[in-house]
Amino acid sequence: MSPSDAPVRIAIAGASGRMGQELIAAVLQNPAVQLVGAFDRAGSPSLGQDAGVTSGQHTSVAITADVAQALHNAQVFIDFTRPEGTFQHLEAARTLGVKAVIGTTGFSDEEKTRIAEFAAQNAIVFAPNMSVGVNVTFKLLELAAKALSTGYDIEVIEAHHRHKVDAPSGTALKMGEVLAEALGRDLKDCAVYERYGHTGERDPSTIGFSTIRGGDIVGDHTVLFAGTGERIEISHKSSSRAGYAQGSVRAATFLQRQSTGLFDMFDVLGLRD
Repeated sequence: MSPSDAPVRIAIAGASGRMGQELIAAVLQNPAVQLVGAFDRAGSPSLGQDAGVTSGQHTSVAITADVAQALHNAQVFIDFTRPEGTFQHLEAARTLGVKAVIGTTGFSDEEKTRIAEFAAQNAIVFAPNMSVGVNVTFKLLELAAKALSTGYDIEVIEAHHRHKVDAPSGTALKMGEVLAEALGRDLKDCAVYERYGHTGERDPSTIGFSTIRGGDIVGDHTVLFAGTGERIEISHKSSSRAGYAQGSVRAATFLQRQSTGLFDMFDVLGLRD
């Protein structure tokens, strides 16, 4: 087997969490990749346990709080944690020359610039949603926005589980960015995130956002194009986190061919114009 055919060696951040366990399951199911590290925050009750603890699979990889130890044999790490944790992991990865797939959301514009700086040394795939289906949806939204640029009001509606801490979701914001760019606008200037009281008539140049939080909703996103006499809705609904995990593994294999640079799922899936 040539080096290019060898499985991509992957470490998982937040390994004991729901998404971490989904990522581990996806890695174990894919012969193109190999699990070599798993790490979580200090104090996690899963430290020292096998990384397949939730799925009941034996991996011979123990969950550790030592990021450097988890990354020492990895080529790529996948991170769906929190911004502050992701930056700590990136610092360790930079020292060790490990690439990154970042699905963490809630970054500020300044923090996104910092991620781009890391990518100048080690290649990174950074996207608010790693699902293949969601990214195809982004492309459909781009096409729809261009065709429905006049005479249609645009609203983004998203729903997630009660535990999600940021709103609107990173996916909803990315949808807004895709829509705004297709319309030749800047989302910062046209987004409306709240409506209350006497708001006056709707400004047709705006893009509205509605957020729902409740139960165990994995992630539902709908963009409504409301015209006169008709409505067009483009939706993506997730029934599990498996799609996010599978897309992340696909992104990790994409990075095998990259040394530096900041990429997103459009690059991974060949959707870039």
